[in-house]
Amino acid sequence: MTYFQGRLINHIHLRVRDLERSRRFYRAVIESIGFESAFCEQADHFSVDELYVDQADDYVSHVHIAFQAPSREAVNRFYNAGLAHGGTDNGAPGKRHYHLNYYAAFLFDPDGNNIEAVCEEPTKRSADAVAVELVGKA
Repeated sequence: MTYFQGRLINHIHLRVRDLERSRRFYRAVIESIGFESAFCEQADHFSVDELYVDQADDYVSHVHIAFQAPSREAVNRFYNAGLAHGGTDNGAPGKRHYHLNYYAAFLFDPDGNNIEAVCEEPTKRSADAVAVELVGKA
């Protein structure tokens, strides 16, 4: 089995009120920024790279997550897809003062998490992702 990770975060675990509603929201926004093949679904959870989401049985998490988008157009698609699939506006697409060339959009997901897509083009990355292959015995 091979999966992909960035360098700093192992995973982010969101506990949501309505798994199916969140599944539709996250599938739409993840696909809008070009990661459709990375979406992994099971009956009781779904995941994309470092993001793991399941049904809350006692508490709902509230966090801020920023997804990397490959272009400003992808940020715009993220925003529109999120609004169309149960998200609410928390900052329309546009340049921000955080860094040079920081272009982002913000949405609240169906549980109130602050979800962002950001593009800082032009940038140069050493790699698109880290491929992790599980080997050996547990």
